[in-house]
Amino acid sequence: MARNLIVGAEMYRLRIEAKFDAAHKIEGYEGKCAKLHGHTYKVEAFFLAKDVDATGISVDQRVLKEKLRKITDCFDHSFLNEFKDVGNPSMENLARYIFQNMNGLPTGIVIEKVRVWETPTSWCEYFEC
Repeated sequence: MARNLIVGAEMYRLRIEAKFDAAHKIEGYEGKCAKLHGHTYKVEAFFLAKDVDATGISVDQRVLKEKLRKITDCFDHSFLNEFKDVGNPSMENLARYIFQNMNGLPTGIVIEKVRVWETPTSWCEYFEC
């Protein structure tokens, strides 16, 4: 996690993005979102790196993209309420789930935060302090 890095150190921030289409309903919510509906979600994952290699690269972006796509591809064209590990499929719970499942990152790379866009004008970020 980002909290394991040295405060005040020089860092690089990397960002990757994925999209998926899915349906959900928010259980226990009183309003339109309690009904079945869908979104085109955009997910941004932010990473921190302390160093770069001799080529000037901190990490092969392909590795990070594959890890994010492995998670988001499971959600694509699905009913998110069926993913019990996510909980009630709000953008908050999706962001937390994705963040906590970005495992096995290359040495020297930590996940900083995950931002889930539910619409073009609304998003939620999850991070751990």
